Amino acid sequence: MNSFEEIEKDFISGIWSERVLVITKDYEISGKVFMPRTGRKNRLLSDILNGGRRFVAIKDCTISHRGYPNRKIEHHDFLQLNLNSIILLRPMSKDENFET
Repeated sequence: MNSFEEIEKDFISGIWSERVLVITKDYEISGKVFMPRTGRKNRLLSDILNGGRRFVAIKDCTISHRGYPNRKIEHHDFLQLNLNSIILLRPMSKDENFET
């Protein structure tokens, strides 16, 4: 699906998605986070971190182990991550590969 189709799908469904890189003590995770289309899009990631929920859902993600870089990269359709484990959460640029 090209980026225009993704934007159109998000608009129709009322949901924004953002490609992110998440770093925890043990893992680097890349994938997509989703939020309802309320408020401003540039607040998406801060809304996730500062909201009342304890977990963030990450879809279509890859997980690599920071302590063992030669370990096989895992691919998952869905992951729930406790916000307390996040060291860094940032958007990924369009040219960055999902695999960390």
